[in-house]
Amino acid sequence: MRLSARAEGVALSITLALDARAKELAASGRDVVNMAVGEPDAPAPAVARAAAVARVESCDVRYTPAAGTPSLRRALAAHVTETRGRHHGPEQIVVCHSGKHALSGACTALFDPGDELLIPQPSWVSYVEIARVTGLVPVPTAGRPDCGPDLEALAAACTPRTRGVLINSPCNPSGYVWSRGELATLVELAERHDLWIVSDEIYRRLVYGERPFVSPVELGDAAAARTVIVDGASKTYAMTGYRIGFAAGPAAAIAGIARVHSQMTGSPNTVSQAAYEAVLAPEPPEVAHMVETYARRRTLLLDGLEALGLRTPVPHGAFYAFPDVSEHLGGAADSGEFCARLLEEQGLVLVPGAAFGAPAHVRLSYALDDERIRVALERLATFIGRA
Repeated sequence: MRLSARAEGVALSITLALDARAKELAASGRDVVNMAVGEPDAPAPAVARAAAVARVESCDVRYTPAAGTPSLRRALAAHVTETRGRHHGPEQIVVCHSGKHALSGACTALFDPGDELLIPQPSWVSYVEIARVTGLVPVPTAGRPDCGPDLEALAAACTPRTRGVLINSPCNPSGYVWSRGELATLVELAERHDLWIVSDEIYRRLVYGERPFVSPVELGDAAAARTVIVDGASKTYAMTGYRIGFAAGPAAAIAGIARVHSQMTGSPNTVSQAAYEAVLAPEPPEVAHMVETYARRRTLLLDGLEALGLRTPVPHGAFYAFPDVSEHLGGAADSGEFCARLLEEQGLVLVPGAAFGAPAHVRLSYALDDERIRVALERLATFIGRA
């Protein structure tokens, strides 16, 4: 029996493929340093774990409303109001199974099949595939050498079929944070072409001082009226396995996402909702500690990459570095072969930039301990001949 063209057209994740090969090597006894996985290495905050256990032990683990429990929606509305500086009510929140679930729901509820979605590059590997799976036409647009958005290229890519733009700030893979001025230009473009702005803000809390995080909704009523925020617990609270997130935006858009989810997936996990609500207010102390830890590791990694002569755009946020390796490929044809050989020869896992729309680059995660970062830098130095 054949599969649908939709399923056949979905690209396999390069990060999962690399992770699988890394596990094979580790199982054979090789020491592998994995800098490919975009996952915090810290445990979830204690209050989240306690809330999850308490909900299980209460035996009150039943279906909730498809849009989430009323108490979590209220808590998230207060959280978004406080962190984005613009009032949001519970009716402007839909709880989702993850940030990715929120994003696919937004793509389904806001757009029709065949609509074009602009995606500034570099971008997270799943954006293009989510757009395709939901019937959209992804339109990657060129970025600048510092991995910031090329707003002229974004404007030039607009056609009568363009219905939205998907941004990610701080950005995976580069850590770039959009400035207020860049967002203002984006909002003007969206108003001119009547576009939705889907703003993936999953790394919002992980910024390091060079540039503050700004959400499009902070730019006024007109911006907020056409913006849907996607966020979740995975990165800020190290709750990746809890699979819980949300979308926030105009009430009609959120109701549309909730209708889609009510038929496709039903209510989010009851235990995870309780855990998420527990971390929202006050913020657990573990979060600030994680940010401080990432900041230290970022400095360690950036200093090491600079010593190797690798040009690396400054990551304002998230927990990735995205150096340009085009002058250090050696015998490799591209960054994909560079990463494959690096894994086999040095036991170091990086992600080739082609997966993110930037083939000259590779992505390194610094969500691992300082000593492993040092080992990774030593292996990278050996590989490119600078040991």
